[in-house]
Amino acid sequence: MKGIVFTEFLEMVEEFHGDELADRIIDASDLESGGSYTSVGTYDADELVTLVLKLSEETGTQVPELLKTFGEHLFGRFVEMFPRFFDDVKDAMQFIMSVEDHIHLEVRKLYPDAELPRFEYEETGPGTIQMTYRSPRRFDDFAEGLIQGCLKHFGHGVIEGREVLKDGTRFLIAA
Repeated sequence: MKGIVFTEFLEMVEEFHGDELADRIIDASDLESGGSYTSVGTYDADELVTLVLKLSEETGTQVPELLKTFGEHLFGRFVEMFPRFFDDVKDAMQFIMSVEDHIHLEVRKLYPDAELPRFEYEETGPGTIQMTYRSPRRFDDFAEGLIQGCLKHFGHGVIEGREVLKDGTRFLIAA
């Protein structure tokens, strides 16, 4: 998993809970990296799971909620860090449907070794899509948070449903 995910997670922890808690969850975790991340490095996704579990223990917040919150937070950071991805995008649906063929293509240019999830889309009606998220890491709640962050950024849309599949998760999204 790319280091930007780790650095932004720890930034979120510091922003919401303070530097001391961020240091405490790193110290309490047995991380191969030692908890030292760079945004361009690549790290084992299990380290993120460990950090989220430690944060859950410290805060009493359930893991799914932490992952959704982090997804929303990270989407906002992506808007700040990569504004070119949002140029000429008129709404959330257009952005969501561009992730696989446009955004991930650009991410692979920046980070050739990135192991990205796959997204499949199907328009199910006017202003409604089914988006299927597939990843061996199964960060479904994190993906939902990213979608929610996108919907909030563009000021419209809602996740109307979520269905867990054998090999992924399908989200029903309405404009």
